[in-house]
Amino acid sequence: MATETVAKPKTSARVHVQKFGTFLSGMIMPNIGAFIAWGIITALFIEKGWIPVPQLGGFGTNAAGAPNTGLVGPMITYLLPLLIAYTGGRMVYDVRGGVVGAIGTMGVIVGAGIPMFIGAMIMGPLGGWTMKKLDSIWDGKIRPGFEMLVNNFSAGIWGALLAMLGFYGISPLVTAFSTAAGNVVQFLVNNGLLPLTSIFIEPAKVLFLNNAINHGVLTPLGIQQSLEQGKSILFLLEANPGPGLGLLLAYMFFGRGAAKASAPGAALIHFFGGIHEIYFPYVLMRPMLILATIAGGMTGIATLAITNSGLVAPAAPGSIIAVIAQTSRDSYFGVILSVLLAATVSFLVASLILRTTHHSDEGDLNAATSKMEAMKGKKSSVASTLTGAGAGGGVGVLTGPISNIVFACDAGMGSSAMGASVLRNKIKAAGFPDVKVTNASIANLSDTYDVVVTHQDLTERAKPSTASAVHVSVDNFMNSPRYDEIVEMVQRSNAEGTAAPAAGAATAAAPAAATTSGTAAAPEAAAAPSDILVPESVVLNGSAATRDAAIDEAGQLLLARGAVDNDYILAMHEREESVSTYMGSFLAIPHGTNAAKDHIKKSAVSVVRYPDGIDWNGKQVKFVVGVAGVNNEHLHILSSIAKVFTNKAQVAQLEAATSVDEVLELFGKVNA
Repeated sequence: MATETVAKPKTSARVHVQKFGTFLSGMIMPNIGAFIAWGIITALFIEKGWIPVPQLGGFGTNAAGAPNTGLVGPMITYLLPLLIAYTGGRMVYDVRGGVVGAIGTMGVIVGAGIPMFIGAMIMGPLGGWTMKKLDSIWDGKIRPGFEMLVNNFSAGIWGALLAMLGFYGISPLVTAFSTAAGNVVQFLVNNGLLPLTSIFIEPAKVLFLNNAINHGVLTPLGIQQSLEQGKSILFLLEANPGPGLGLLLAYMFFGRGAAKASAPGAALIHFFGGIHEIYFPYVLMRPMLILATIAGGMTGIATLAITNSGLVAPAAPGSIIAVIAQTSRDSYFGVILSVLLAATVSFLVASLILRTTHHSDEGDLNAATSKMEAMKGKKSSVASTLTGAGAGGGVGVLTGPISNIVFACDAGMGSSAMGASVLRNKIKAAGFPDVKVTNASIANLSDTYDVVVTHQDLTERAKPSTASAVHVSVDNFMNSPRYDEIVEMVQRSNAEGTAAPAAGAATAAAPAAATTSGTAAAPEAAAAPSDILVPESVVLNGSAATRDAAIDEAGQLLLARGAVDNDYILAMHEREESVSTYMGSFLAIPHGTNAAKDHIKKSAVSVVRYPDGIDWNGKQVKFVVGVAGVNNEHLHILSSIAKVFTNKAQVAQLEAATSVDEVLELFGKVNA
């Protein structure tokens, strides 16, 4: 009987563009300090700078009559592109990829003769990727003692070939692209059309597509223009903080509810901190307000064009402080005026919209923030400012000893059970066996816990229903340092608390009894069903090479057992897209969402080992444990797995296991 193929969740074009923009940003942002250094040297020492110094600014001639090289030219021609290329190559293939990518980029730099930022963003990742593929050809085939010789010569030879490819092949293409793009920008400037770019840039910011535009096109072109003219207007097409400031000021005066109350703090973060994403939820609450930011952006760009103003280097982040620091010596009036006028126009248009229209979702800032994060594809580091909660801090304040802790996840069956088991063992070892550590799904939480522990991507979802609890966010379920902080919290609260231990124990019983099938009071106390993990569900050498394929492989083992249907495997992918199931210690435990429990026919666990490891959202995973649980039947096995993976020696035993029986025996021994 043929196995039905599980369809992969579709990824939208917007998400692909976001990922591409994030990758470009990942090459640029770590090197912003170097851009700032170049901008400072340029602003100070060039011929039109504040302190003209021929030897540093690269103008005039030296005592021998030769032109001064200075710092400005070599830094922009060699240093910055090579840093970008190295960063890009390292993102793909660590230091080895970075080195080869930088070598290849040198060929593009010399071949083009102009600052090659676009060339660096091509050759850096290309060098890393091709070197990775070449290494995989002879991986494991090199005689012992010859590894360094082969590695060094292969990198050197391939780097030299890439440098020649860059010189003869890539540099002409990138030069032609840069010239064409520059001509387009110049055409827009000459015809007064540059302000129209705001029609695309402002909506792109709210949709998190701006990185692809800003770092892929505007920054490289701006650098080239700045080198030729001493400044560039392109650096402020996206970074101008004026439009966002005007929008938030309008909410301060004419908004309502939580939006109005949070707008002042958001305005400070946006304008002085340069975190523009803070105002995106306000636009998403009232999409028509995008017209305000577009009008403000167009006004700011028009002002810069009229006053012939610009920055000498990128302003990152888009703070007014960074903008002023990078402003050209002759552009302070124009730049400051562009920010003020952009804010004014944005404020007027937004105020008109807020005063003349009504919207039922005006007060639902949480929903708009969640929508923003969904489009971004990850949690926002500043979103908690809007909703009044810290990213990892507590909402409530302890008033007595800690007696009940809950570890919550989306489904309440996998991540939370593993994390709760690890934390429970730590608290017991610290001498507090009466402190109850349970696990639950977020949907089943009630405001009866002292401490709520969640993955950092789920904390905000858990807070509304547990407002009086202290919330702790973790990013590593197996060995998070936050667990030790919780143990210390338990020790302090039980030493200093005012509530009697008996009362605390009685209180702890309530949530454990109140929760539904997503919660387990103490997995160790439950009997382990003999058919949860069986030999047929253990694979010592998985065939998958990617995260999604590994989820399918673990899910198919559950499907073969008759434990789940195909929809549950789809839900495993859906769960992974929202919150990673990586646990730490080379372990991932993919499982379905809370809504997918109806697709579970019986409890089962599958284990797949990948000796060479696979990439799991940037982490190496060697063991994938598929989970499907009815009530609490699977929790005993998960508790056993958690104990194994918190013990380095036992993890090593698993890695060295040569038979399925060894794996089953190891999981069974820990609870014997």
